[in-house]
Amino acid sequence: MSVLEENPDSPLKKRPPRWSDIWLKKTKPLKHVVFAMQLQSLASKDPKSQTLIPHFANIDRTLLLSDDLLLKILSKLPLSQRNPNSLVCKRWLYLQGRLVRSLKILDWNFLVSGRLITRFPNLAHVDLLNGCLFSPRNSGILLTHRMVSMQMRYGNCSNWELLEENLLPVEVVDGGLQALANGCPNLRRLVVINASELGLLTLAEECLTLQELELHKCNDNVLRGIAACENLQILKLVGNVDGLYCSLVSDVGLTILAQGCKRLVKLELSGCEGSFDGIKAIGQCCLMLEELTICDHRMEDGWLAALSYCENLKTLRLLSCKRIDLDPGPDEYLGFCPSLERLHLQKCQLRSKKSVRALFRVCEAVREVVVLDCWGLDNDMFTFASVCRRVKFLSLEGCSLLTTEGLEATVLSWLDLETLVVVSCKNIKESDISPALATLFCNLKELRWRPDTKSLLSSSLMGTGMGKKGGKFFKRT
Repeated sequence: MSVLEENPDSPLKKRPPRWSDIWLKKTKPLKHVVFAMQLQSLASKDPKSQTLIPHFANIDRTLLLSDDLLLKILSKLPLSQRNPNSLVCKRWLYLQGRLVRSLKILDWNFLVSGRLITRFPNLAHVDLLNGCLFSPRNSGILLTHRMVSMQMRYGNCSNWELLEENLLPVEVVDGGLQALANGCPNLRRLVVINASELGLLTLAEECLTLQELELHKCNDNVLRGIAACENLQILKLVGNVDGLYCSLVSDVGLTILAQGCKRLVKLELSGCEGSFDGIKAIGQCCLMLEELTICDHRMEDGWLAALSYCENLKTLRLLSCKRIDLDPGPDEYLGFCPSLERLHLQKCQLRSKKSVRALFRVCEAVREVVVLDCWGLDNDMFTFASVCRRVKFLSLEGCSLLTTEGLEATVLSWLDLETLVVVSCKNIKESDISPALATLFCNLKELRWRPDTKSLLSSSLMGTGMGKKGGKFFKRT
């Protein structure tokens, strides 16, 4: 036998590893925890040793946690506590910035200086619209639009294109897009104004996961850069906004867009020009397009017939259109959208019988019709909707020219109708409801009936003594 075997108490004998050694071998934070627990136990046993660590209770215990573990803890807290938590210390401020995914930029220098990427390295949604504008501080004039809100100086614009003179130069915007693309390769959504083709090409090369883009002051040349975003699925183009800025999107740009972005699912065209050819190109190339929104368009007559090429289109929205299509052409060239399910009209002028008739013929397969605050929709116009035989949901709000007779004439022809909503249509009277219409109401799954606000008010005030033409407070003498 060897010497080591004969002397078991020899210090040269290799001691078998203990569980504590294995457990703490590569776990540095746990060593700090054990050390802190030992200090605390020694301090509690020996009163003399308490003077050695007098402020141990004030030590930040979160320093013993790794960044990943603390980040998981902070991510479980409600959103209302994130801003207060970032004020605790610099470390928490940095970790809280890693949790931010969406941000609206108000100061352009914050982007180009690199502080944005350092402060928020994991951004996925970025809005640069307000950051691209010169906005003087302490100004008494506030311009508010549905897209932008900014301060302005008095008399700084003479041609009523209020944003033209307050936009950052194109080169500056492109530089910001390059800095954003280099720092946020996982960007998924972006809102920007006054960008050029080169800036968007850089964005398309670096941000391969970009899926949603909202581009203001867009033109045909800019669309060449957008066409490079092959994975783009949601796109909003704003060409011309009355009183703010003017830009041109024509059939050329729409064709370039259609050939490049073939995976589009949702498309919104606001203030864009074009005609039959541009909409046809989108329908033929963007086979995955399911939702099309057209807002305040400047398109040439005849574009409505091109919707029949959008074979997979499910939702069509027309917003704030001063006209639909004054010359849609003969019925045999109109066609229809076979997969269309929803037709939404909001703040549109429905004054042309040709336009309204052609619109409902193209949308004859719809199951849901929503009309909100549209001008000119009277009994004759609403009669054209009777070609839509598959309607199950109808919502009318703010249609002041439509009467009970016009509503009944069309609704009774829809045998599949399940839901009816009538709100703020002052010429639709409860006293004019016929027995046939009352029977239809009984068979509906859902009915929301508030056509006349006066009758609703009188029913809610019944028994209160109010609404008696002043009989209680203004008695004749």
